[in-house]
Amino acid sequence: MSIRRTPRSRRAVAVASMAAALALTVTGCGGDDGDPESSASSASAKTDKSNKGANPDTAAGEETDPDAKLAEIKGEVGLVLVVQEVKRDSGGFVTVSGEIKNTGDQPRSLNGMEGTESNVVAQNPNSVAGATLVDKVGKKRYYVLRDTDNRCLCTTAMTNVAAGGSAPVFMQFPAPPSTTTEVDFTLPSFSTTSLKISG
Repeated sequence: MSIRRTPRSRRAVAVASMAAALALTVTGCGGDDGDPESSASSASAKTDKSNKGANPDTAAGEETDPDAKLAEIKGEVGLVLVVQEVKRDSGGFVTVSGEIKNTGDQPRSLNGMEGTESNVVAQNPNSVAGATLVDKVGKKRYYVLRDTDNRCLCTTAMTNVAAGGSAPVFMQFPAPPSTTTEVDFTLPSFSTTSLKISG
């Protein structure tokens, strides 16, 4: 037996269907979970918390920040060593990075920082191979790492620095124990200063 629907009954069915659909839509948008503004605010808050204190350069894997300054160490004849990073690495060493600036009005030579050991000087002329770290708590001195040919893991073949110019430098040392967070740093012709280790 078939049911014949008049135009009026078809309209009634359509209206009922629309009402049911609207009821479902309103139910789906109700509460905080479905509020677009609430969700956006929540996501924004989570992003702010996760990025709080984060350095964009660090997150992007950038190298040492050239504007960083952990210490400024005065040397001879207008030379200044600006230490930008002292970082403990997973490989078991500490890297000291920075730059030597010439604040004078004449070009300055960067030799004489190799130390006093003749074999080191011979293999590493015009370098910073003479730098040392001292762990005062552990009462131990650390020298710049060297390879099997006695070449240092540091900046070598440095040239003169023009007046007002600078030269980047780095030195790698064996890492002190993880409990050591501060060391005394010495580079020939520069003053000794305390540096905090990061990482």
